[in-house]
Amino acid sequence: MGRIMALDYGQKRVGIAVTDESRIIANGLTTLHVKDVMDFLKDYVSREKVDCIVVGEPRDMKNKASDASRYIEPFVKNLRKQFPAILVDRMDERFTSRMAFQTMIDAGLGKKDRRNKELVDTISATIILQSYLEFKSNESSRK
Repeated sequence: MGRIMALDYGQKRVGIAVTDESRIIANGLTTLHVKDVMDFLKDYVSREKVDCIVVGEPRDMKNKASDASRYIEPFVKNLRKQFPAILVDRMDERFTSRMAFQTMIDAGLGKKDRRNKELVDTISATIILQSYLEFKSNESSRK
């Protein structure tokens, strides 16, 4: 069984999280500049078995695609083209940045550390991945 990876894709940075091989635990991996993501993914996928890449889907409060979708959709299309053997799925990412910030507060990080945008992006990707794992678990338990 391969890993599941999640991406919190932003205009400047991409937070990346990945599961363990058993798909039980979501772990923050890194945050990269947008221009470096595809090379990183190609290298990672060449070393690790990845069955699914989940990309955060920005939605507004009315559950419609947000303005950020215009730069994420081309990336998702390219991702599917570059990795045709890997399922590319989407997961609602509303409130993940706010949840990541709260996680940092709950962990006792000081103000200086909470300003670290890379850390927020990595935690956001981890939240997206954890939400996806829970959604899939609930989905399979209903069957």
